[in-house]
Amino acid sequence: MAGHGAGGGVDARDLLAVRTGLLAGGVAVARVTQPYRVAGRRFPAPAPQLDAAWIAVIGWLRERPEFAHVPMIAAGRSSGARVACRTAAAVGAAGVVALAFPLHPPGRPKRSRAQELVEVRLPVLVVQGERDPFGAPAEFPPSADVREIPGVDHGFAVARQAPITQAEALQLVASTVCQWLRALLGSPGGNRRPDVTVGHAQTIRAHSADQEVTHHHAAGPR
Repeated sequence: MAGHGAGGGVDARDLLAVRTGLLAGGVAVARVTQPYRVAGRRFPAPAPQLDAAWIAVIGWLRERPEFAHVPMIAAGRSSGARVACRTAAAVGAAGVVALAFPLHPPGRPKRSRAQELVEVRLPVLVVQGERDPFGAPAEFPPSADVREIPGVDHGFAVARQAPITQAEALQLVASTVCQWLRALLGSPGGNRRPDVTVGHAQTIRAHSADQEVTHHHAAGPR
C-alpha cells in the first residue's frame, strides 16, 4: 500500500521507482489516491479524514483473495508517510516505509512530527534526501532507521553538483526499500503480483499479468 504526498499524486517519481522494483521482485503494489485528489482539489483534507479513507481502502483490498492472507506494508511519501505511520496498527501492517517523511515544516524544526514515527510499534524504514528541507537525516531521532539518499531534496530531485544522477538516485531509493522488505519478510518468489491503482470513491482497476478487475468503492468520507 502506498500513499501520495499532500500536493502530488501516485505517479510521483519515487513511488513509481519503488513500484517498479517491488513488482520485479514479485511483490503486490497498491497505490492509493486520497478523496480530495479524486475530487480534483489541491489541498489535503484534515488528518482524520485522510486516515479514515486510507483505512477504508485497505479494508476493501483485504476482502480480495490475492490480498487477504499476505503481509501488508503501509507506505507513502511525505504526507502519505504520516498517514501510514498513524494508521499502521489499525490496519494490521507488518511494517511501514516512509519516503521523504516531513519531520517538520521547512525552517521550523521546533514543530517536529517525530512522535508519529516514535509511536509506531512496528519496523519502520525512512528513506530521506540529504537536502530535504522538511528534515535532513541527521535531524531524526536516533532510534529511527533512516537511510540517506545523497544530494537530493524532498522530491528526491538531485542537485546540480550531486554525487549521483537522477536515475541513480531513484534506483537507490527503490533498491533500499526492496532490500529492507526482503530482510523483513523474506523473498516472496512466485509469479508477478498485481499492480493496483486505487482511487478512493472512484472506479478501481487492478492490473496483473492475467487479469483486470474493476470495482466501485464508495465507502468512507468524501
